[in-house]
Amino acid sequence: MRSPCQQNKAVADWTLTDLMDLSTSEGHLKDLSMSEGYVKDLSTSEGHLKDLSMSEGYVKDLSTFKGHVKDLSTCDGHVKDLSTYLALIYLEEIKHLENWCQENNLLLNVSKTKELIVDCSKKQEQHYQPVRISGTTVERVDSFRYLGVHISQDLSWSRHTNSLAKKARQRLYHLRRLRDFRLTSKVLQNFYTCTIESILTGNITVWFGNSTKQDRQALQRVVCSAERITHTELPDLQTIYHKRCQTKARKTVKDPTHPNNRLFSLLRSGRRFRSLKTKTERLKRSFFPQAIRALNQGN
Repeated sequence: MRSPCQQNKAVADWTLTDLMDLSTSEGHLKDLSMSEGYVKDLSTSEGHLKDLSMSEGYVKDLSTFKGHVKDLSTCDGHVKDLSTYLALIYLEEIKHLENWCQENNLLLNVSKTKELIVDCSKKQEQHYQPVRISGTTVERVDSFRYLGVHISQDLSWSRHTNSLAKKARQRLYHLRRLRDFRLTSKVLQNFYTCTIESILTGNITVWFGNSTKQDRQALQRVVCSAERITHTELPDLQTIYHKRCQTKARKTVKDPTHPNNRLFSLLRSGRRFRSLKTKTERLKRSFFPQAIRALNQGN
């Protein structure tokens, strides 16, 4: 039987770092219960996906998490820091999920289950304990496609943007065929909006802020090609991203029940929102800091 100290400490380091980065968004972290607001939205810190429904199977009840964190003395001296203990909780929640499926006569398809490790530490450890479900080792991947978005373990979006550019260029052929049929520019523009722009801007608030200049230029070249075909001026991706951030932020501000509503706090003037404190460039370019900046520019 292996010691708890031999568990995947690197995964715990990532989890702890993520929680601490999120705490800097509000300036302080009084209670770990505030994490309940963050696990429901992947766009919180690193510009990740819209929701964490894919992780709700692992973190079903944060009250259990808070109960574990309150007292580290139950670790029998094996766990000396919080990050290591978080790794134990991670494996324990997977075990709970497996037991719950067995009790409810459900069968987990381990062959379709993937493990993605995100380690943002400067000194990355290469030895990770494998996750096993029903005696079968879960395959570890460096990229995973979820809700149409390719998530990479280094939190870069090059693979996702390359996929979007390739798919959008394929649809330019149909746009050229419609032009050859001498359809009006209005019809061509509507076709572009429905079939090409919708691909380029899918979940754009998640990945566009942290995409590289090279990736953005590759996507913008598709827009320029469509402009030459339709003979009309089309909105660039930066403008669309800015508007989407404003729209999503306004919905969050108007909804007091939204878990991230607390991130939008007005200054004494009552017109501008308080900027979030960010220590990393990745967090600075993620959704919430960018959304607050977009709201302040619109006021």
